[in-house]
Amino acid sequence: MEVSDDHCEELVADCRLRAATDLFAHTWDPVVIAALGPGPRRRHELRAAIGGISDKVLTEALRRLARHGLIVRHIYAEAPPRVEYALTRLGQSLADGPMRALGRWITEYGDELLDAQERS
Repeated sequence: MEVSDDHCEELVADCRLRAATDLFAHTWDPVVIAALGPGPRRRHELRAAIGGISDKVLTEALRRLARHGLIVRHIYAEAPPRVEYALTRLGQSLADGPMRALGRWITEYGDELLDAQERS
């Protein structure tokens, strides 16, 4: 992997590369991003689409992704209030770029990866 000198002369804690890889540090964050890929969803729709995620963990992931500017929370003035979550332009670029590339990679090399993990 090559890192431009414009971004990091060495891999230090405040490097842009670290900020980008931290987006994958939380297990459920990429899953939530993928679940929002087709379009905005309400909270219960997200839980149903993801499966296996607790309400607490979903809340934490949604808040973290919003702080990172990857998703936005829309509150509609209705009775009862309706809340939807959607990818921002930044979040969509992550889903369409690195996450899609990772998906292609795991499709091609996933079995090899799992075999190596089982052998070790």
